[in-house]
Amino acid sequence: MARRFLKMHGLGNDFVVLDARHTPLSLTGAQARVLADRRFGVGCDQIIILEPPQSAGADVFMRVLNPDGSESGACGNATRCVASLVAAEGAGRDRLTVETISGLLPAVRHADGTVTVDMGPARLDWRQIPLAEPADTLSLDVAAGPLSNPCAVNMGNPHAVFFVDDAEAVDLPQWGPQLEHHTAFPERANIEVATVVAPGRVRMRVWERGAGITLACGSGACATLVAAARRGLTGRKADIVMDGGTLTIEWREDGHVLMTGPVATAFSGELDDALLAGAGR
Repeated sequence: MARRFLKMHGLGNDFVVLDARHTPLSLTGAQARVLADRRFGVGCDQIIILEPPQSAGADVFMRVLNPDGSESGACGNATRCVASLVAAEGAGRDRLTVETISGLLPAVRHADGTVTVDMGPARLDWRQIPLAEPADTLSLDVAAGPLSNPCAVNMGNPHAVFFVDDAEAVDLPQWGPQLEHHTAFPERANIEVATVVAPGRVRMRVWERGAGITLACGSGACATLVAAARRGLTGRKADIVMDGGTLTIEWREDGHVLMTGPVATAFSGELDDALLAGAGR
């Protein structure tokens, strides 16, 4: 039986969403890579699989697969998409909880269609990033080319935020892969380059772990705001401007990080059985 899918995105960070709540689905790494390929498959930054919740109080379990077939702990833009999708299934139900392998993420769908997700507390200890050895996460001894001295934050996945004079000028395709695989990050890392353009506005570009350059990254936007606030470059709330658009991020006094932004559905379709069957190798 053909498997239906939705193509959704948050600020151009795009996803193939598969519903496995009633009919289980398990993708191999090869199948994930083909499905995510923009020429041989549907094409996306991540594959999202909806599964029955595993914890009390959760409305849905969201599994995130990268284009290289690896599993990601969190994806902020995908969480907004899933929250909006599940909220639309129940009339007048605008508050729900999305479960991930990194924890429970409460979400609210607003009247204007934007969604706010509580991404949980920012994790700042070196063990939580994780780093290969003890270090001050506010200022890491990590460098590649013009990039150095990042701030490390875990938002359900590891991030290294580099503050630069001009984020637009950084050759991210060159330095991103090197930094993603730096020996300081035993589980690899998402790499952000950020420029504070005003106290409440930050320009950010991202190289995502396992995905490469994407137009937006929700957890990366959260990590960037936390890093900027820790260094005294911004307050605890700011707009993070990415290639695909802007997210509003707030780092509350209780440590939780709130992310607010739009979602969109591009199209729906059915996967040909041959697509996944031919990728079993």
